[in-house]
Amino acid sequence: MTDQAVDTSGPAEAAGTEEPAVRESARFFGRERELKQLRADIERAGLDTMAGRRSARARVLLIAGRPGSGRTALAAELTRRLLESGDYPDGLLRVRLTGNDGTPVPTEHAARALLDGLGITGPPGADEDELTGTLREALAARRILLLLDDAPDAEQVDPLLPDNPDCLVVATSGGPLTGIPGVRPCTLGGLDAGSAVQLLGRAIGQVRITVDPLAAQTMAEECGGLPAALVLVGGWLAARPTASVSDATRRLRALPDDTEAPAGARPLIRAFRLVHDSLPATPARILRLLALAPGGLADAHTASALAGCSVSAARNTLDDFVTLGLLRREEGVEEPQYEVPGCLAGLLRALLEDRDRPAEVQLARARMLERTVRLLQSCRAVTDPEGSPARRRLAGLPRTLRFPGPDAAAAWLRARRPALLAAARAAVEDGELDTLARRLVAALVRALAAHEGTEAAAPDLYALHGLVLAVAERRDLPRERAAALLNLADLDAGTGRTKEALVRYRAALDAGRAAKDPYATGRAMESVGGAYAELGDYHRASDWYGRALAQRLTQGEAAEAARLYGRLGTVHTYAGRYGEALRNWRAAAAGHRRLGDLPAQARALSETARVQEYAGRPQESLRTCREAVEWARRAGDVRLQAALELRLADTLDRLGDPAAAGLHRGTAERLLGGTGTA
Repeated sequence: MTDQAVDTSGPAEAAGTEEPAVRESARFFGRERELKQLRADIERAGLDTMAGRRSARARVLLIAGRPGSGRTALAAELTRRLLESGDYPDGLLRVRLTGNDGTPVPTEHAARALLDGLGITGPPGADEDELTGTLREALAARRILLLLDDAPDAEQVDPLLPDNPDCLVVATSGGPLTGIPGVRPCTLGGLDAGSAVQLLGRAIGQVRITVDPLAAQTMAEECGGLPAALVLVGGWLAARPTASVSDATRRLRALPDDTEAPAGARPLIRAFRLVHDSLPATPARILRLLALAPGGLADAHTASALAGCSVSAARNTLDDFVTLGLLRREEGVEEPQYEVPGCLAGLLRALLEDRDRPAEVQLARARMLERTVRLLQSCRAVTDPEGSPARRRLAGLPRTLRFPGPDAAAAWLRARRPALLAAARAAVEDGELDTLARRLVAALVRALAAHEGTEAAAPDLYALHGLVLAVAERRDLPRERAAALLNLADLDAGTGRTKEALVRYRAALDAGRAAKDPYATGRAMESVGGAYAELGDYHRASDWYGRALAQRLTQGEAAEAARLYGRLGTVHTYAGRYGEALRNWRAAAAGHRRLGDLPAQARALSETARVQEYAGRPQESLRTCREAVEWARRAGDVRLQAALELRLADTLDRLGDPAAAGLHRGTAERLLGGTGTA
């Protein structure tokens, strides 16, 4: 996550993938000169130096410094004070622009996270331009603070900037953001000596500082004034009450320098090595394996699976790491998550590659993914009724993998959602655990659909189906490819991207044929027809519905065939081909009658009556509509019968019989309990 820093008060209000700093108390100190400089820069913001007019975009304040310098903490303190001033009543949004693996976060992911923070759901499958455009539109009428943490370059920042000078953007980065005009970076070095000693004293107590103040100052210099290094050394000393600051300084100096690393990064590297190398073998291995934690987020189950130890032992070890300054713990929850500081993530990865065998690392990753799959299956199963097969299987799981109820499972899913999505992406990118990756994605899809619903979870489901497609194409799995393409196309169609959906439906048809999967091919042909119908190409729509119908009839799928006759009747009606429409609606009604589906038969007859009316055959329409009412009555479907009574009344009105129409409307009102609506 973000850099370890002086501010240890906990995260500010955040959105999506934000990465709060590692903190250890509610008080921020030091950096007053930098805060004053940044506040002064705000006062100078908003004027175009050439024309003397307000800028059309939000002002960008840049805090530049190397990992571990406290840049995120300074940004968080600045935004906290600005929020307290009341100048930005619409609050704070924050997002991290570099992942824990060191790669830039895709702009569409960052934009979607910020939109989530505003309570706006971006359309599933929307691209970068659409999402950033929606974000700028949402920010156009707000006075809001935007904290863009750990920006790798200007290209990551520029698309997210609001076109609103009443907003303010605070960005942190390792260097200048060349390409964004008007940015004057506030460059951080180490803390001043007094603040550095004060930070060290908060970890180890003032007594050891007072006993040897010169040693404390020497330690601050040895750490280069980097807050992250001082926190680690402070944690090491706090775990050794009998050790002096001078002892720690000697140990630190005895460690070899990493000559390949930049000089400014070496104090943090040595402080990290001091803590890691002092750990017993098992905790040290667990710490290194946390480099595999998806998105830099771990809980006791993650650590337990990675290390192959019990959940309680893993939880205790993680809490020890928090005391040592190696992790940040989420407070105020029964089962907390732990964050790996961004400034330590790269060091953990390098150490894991150096100390652990690849086969053991891959085994640990597989254990973690398998545990995640089982937790997701449990999360999904708890939503099923008592006594169902899923609940019986759930009862056979170990207690640590069971949730006490649906609410607890939903809360876990919400809290772990960023890590679960990151786990799915990492599993697919790995390329060597595709079977586990497919199981993980499938379990996550089912859990999200069960707890959030497919509509609310659509953006995440779109991304997950895309991961399934990637694995299917890599492994040449045509059946899975067809399923993923169908799911993606359905989401495209649901958001109005009908042409894109059509392309995917046709690709799904090819994959289904390659897999010799009649379900996929039939579903794809019907969906191609639906896409053409949506586009108004009724000739092609009827052609594809006809192909799908022929396959259903060949397979003996009577219910699906009856439904497809209805779809053919609909597109022929839209095209004005009433004779074809009538033949298909009558076939649909006959099919439903043979199946004993009386409500569906009544609906098909009602549509037949509608087409007859369009075709200028009102008396036939009246007889068919009465027949539909009778079948609805026999089916015992009161609401359907009422709706058909109202349709019958409308037909009678058009035929010039208002008295009879009134009788049927009265019948509909009585059926609906006096509401008069269907």
